[in-house]
Amino acid sequence: MIERLAIFGATGDLTARYLLPGLAALRAAGHLGDGFRLTGAGREDWDGDEFRRWASAQLGRHAEELPASAKESVVSSSGYCRADVTDPAAVAAVVAGDGPVAAYLALPPAVFPAAVSALHEAHLPPGSRVVLEKPFGEDLDSAVELNRLLADLVPEQAVFRVDHFLAMTTVQNVLGTRLVNRMLEPVWNAAHIAEVDIIWEESLALEGRAGYYDGAGALKDMLQNHLLQLLCLVAMEPPITLGDRDLRDHKLDVLRSVRPLTDADVVRRTRRARYTAGRLGDRDVPAYTAEAGVDPTRRTETFAEVELELDNWRWPGTVFRLRTGKALRRDRMEVAVRFRHVPHLPLGHSGEPQPNLLRFGLSPETMTLDLIGIGARAHTFVPLTLTARIDPPELPAYGRLLLDVLDGNAALSIRGDEAEEAWRVLTPVLSAWSEDLVPLEEYPAGSDGPGPRQREGTS
Repeated sequence: MIERLAIFGATGDLTARYLLPGLAALRAAGHLGDGFRLTGAGREDWDGDEFRRWASAQLGRHAEELPASAKESVVSSSGYCRADVTDPAAVAAVVAGDGPVAAYLALPPAVFPAAVSALHEAHLPPGSRVVLEKPFGEDLDSAVELNRLLADLVPEQAVFRVDHFLAMTTVQNVLGTRLVNRMLEPVWNAAHIAEVDIIWEESLALEGRAGYYDGAGALKDMLQNHLLQLLCLVAMEPPITLGDRDLRDHKLDVLRSVRPLTDADVVRRTRRARYTAGRLGDRDVPAYTAEAGVDPTRRTETFAEVELELDNWRWPGTVFRLRTGKALRRDRMEVAVRFRHVPHLPLGHSGEPQPNLLRFGLSPETMTLDLIGIGARAHTFVPLTLTARIDPPELPAYGRLLLDVLDGNAALSIRGDEAEEAWRVLTPVLSAWSEDLVPLEEYPAGSDGPGPRQREGTS
């Protein structure tokens, strides 16, 4: 296990909300020893004491449930360097020390190439690892170039392109449930499954993130990485093992099988929208274009939906619908697998039963199966719902990711060719949207999103 972690961008929201609590959870669970050391690097003109006071305050705010001793251990093991991530000399001072280091780039994607170049010139110690947050690159060309820079820095097995969705318990259950249950695996194909909805809808609005979000939008922020990863787990062929090579090979196969979208497909099978002023709960929310830091001329979307089909043996005719949005009426984060109707219903029945629906709730973590039964009145169909709440995991998602990074377990990391293929899938969408082939719709904050799509010939 690597015992040194250097976080570039250590005074940002990601470190405060997720990385520091993740480290404290590792310490509480006994996964970090006394020899572990954390070095934070940022633009603030702080010394080590100021960083430790800040880290202690963030842990108090975002990790209340963890033992005080674990939080104090993480704080006491921390140091700080003021550093420009594009300056090789400053970067070298951050990673200096005995033994390998895990360099975590908690930075905006636009800074990745310069930071990786600086790490290269700083000469990382042998055995070191590099961690990058999503999105990996800003388009296909930038992802290819970033992969080239990383290949010059460290071996591919030392690159961790992390996506915390993959460490969520229910996300793991999406794969596990279908693979280990005899009743599901034989029907996990297009003959039995009509549609799969992969949804991340949140009531959260912009919340001060314009500096990043306005340059990315919903498609790049959520759909290109998180939701495509969920698609891979739902649709992949059963791997021989759950090791990194087999998992990543099979995920890549799914992405390669996505039917390429033409301009006509993009017009017909995608939607984009952004929120206008509205009300969320007990507060008024300004229109996205009125949020601080937003450039209205960018036409950034806060809602994105894409329908995909896979050209392979298992999934001909099944629709995979990926949808994400901000400032919506309610939080809805789930994978919903909708089965086809049975071939024949008994004569004399009353009512039209809904098809079976298997839902994996991502937040909170639940599993729900909607079935059909017979009601008190003979021959009347009634819905039956079975719900299971998933036990809390030992580690939060970022704790699991950090443990994998320090241990060198790449199973939940995204391989370079996989990252590029994900961009290939959505490049036609980005291109068509940039040319305004798909209208930018609007929806009020606090609503369910844009209304029903207007079809040709309707008013």
